[in-house]
Amino acid sequence: MGRVPEEMPSVVEAAEAIRSGAYTASELLEHCIAAIEANNEKLNAFVVLDLDAARELADSIDSAIASGDDPGPLAGVPFGVKDLEDCAGLPTSHGSLLYKDRGPVEVDSIHVARLRAAGAIPLGKTAAPEFGTLHYTRTKAWGVTRNPWSLDRTPGGSSGGSAAAVAAGLVPFATASDGGGSTRIPASFTGLVGMKPSYGRIPNPTADPSQTAVLGIEAVTVADAARHLDVVAGPDDRDRTSLPPPSVRYEQAIEDLDVSGLRIGWSADLGFAVVDPGVLELTHAAAEQLAAAVGVGLIDYEVRLTDPVKTWLSVGALTLWLDIDEKEHYPDRLDDLTPYVRFGLESTYDRPLRSLVSGLRRRLQLEADCAAIFRDVDVLLTPTTAVPAFSAEGPPTHIGGVDLSERFGLAAGAMSVPFTMLANLCWNPACAVPAGLNSEGLPVSLQIMGRRHADEVVLRLARILEQVRPWPRHAPIATAST
Repeated sequence: MGRVPEEMPSVVEAAEAIRSGAYTASELLEHCIAAIEANNEKLNAFVVLDLDAARELADSIDSAIASGDDPGPLAGVPFGVKDLEDCAGLPTSHGSLLYKDRGPVEVDSIHVARLRAAGAIPLGKTAAPEFGTLHYTRTKAWGVTRNPWSLDRTPGGSSGGSAAAVAAGLVPFATASDGGGSTRIPASFTGLVGMKPSYGRIPNPTADPSQTAVLGIEAVTVADAARHLDVVAGPDDRDRTSLPPPSVRYEQAIEDLDVSGLRIGWSADLGFAVVDPGVLELTHAAAEQLAAAVGVGLIDYEVRLTDPVKTWLSVGALTLWLDIDEKEHYPDRLDDLTPYVRFGLESTYDRPLRSLVSGLRRRLQLEADCAAIFRDVDVLLTPTTAVPAFSAEGPPTHIGGVDLSERFGLAAGAMSVPFTMLANLCWNPACAVPAGLNSEGLPVSLQIMGRRHADEVVLRLARILEQVRPWPRHAPIATAST
């Protein structure tokens, strides 16, 4: 049989190579296992592995291909599953000591089930912060996960383990989820493509009650993100918010969708954020290059918003109370929780229902603010994050000389990632796309945000930027380890 390329192939490249017989699913799987053995200890990207089950699946796919059967558009591609999402045969710890010792779950999430049906092979679970609450990945249950671009930096959160695994070339892709930026922030910090689809595009009956979280993947190319969405999008009766089948094939749309005449807006700060100068320089240059490639001028758009950070923080506690079993966990196991999760539970335990109304009103006003943006422009470009990857131990206290606590108070911790929450609260599609490397050699990312349900427009623009401003697929650790 053939030899797997030294650099980890993309999802599309791997699937097509396996389907054509260039190499086998088993050969690619062993390539992934070797990469994990070489680098996972320093990264802490995977927290649980089941190699025997993965090998059995790879063998079955190779047998199907040998018999002339087509195992699907993700034929034989190994992947990691974020440890907030169920995958049959593997445990789901939610990054918490509360669940770390529980056994394997028996049923896949809808998302993972559709990936399996398309021929993809789950290898194990990737690290996530406790209940997905933070934008860096550090837990009492599993420790600190590190960025392959610089091991003293975070790969972000909450899909930090997935991003580290893909950026380091351990697997072609890994699942992600995004309730406030948790796909896009890690993609930004590790130089990946992180697509947050429109809310409801991928069915998720276990979605949080705040109705902000959507599923996705961390990937190295826009084509990978498009193929993934083609495989997993579509309604399911178990999720009342799931959307009808897409009217386009995303993998085709990224190549030929007509986007001439689009009104493309740019905001450096969404009207309130403080941004690292190096991030601003790279993302603005990428925005101008993208607009020029489309053949339109970039509109410097003045954004006025009801504070999306404060609005997002006000709805987060709803999810925490869904994630824990009050009879079993509260208050007896408070000491097992990370500080942010503990504070979120304690501060809302006796909160009356009427106190949620102010947050709801802010969100309704924010939805009106967002609708006003998309009356004036078709797409809004911003930095994905305000800073490049920060310390693996936690976020910065200052940006560009500005004391975040003094300026933003209790919201200071989230101000390194102020751009992503708007799309979650208002259900818009948004994609993090690499914009270049800063003076420290760390990835910086442009966010492309579209109007609700226009996922194909966002992906098409991401593909155009990929063509005119290509990026390295993997971090140096992936090159050094081969």
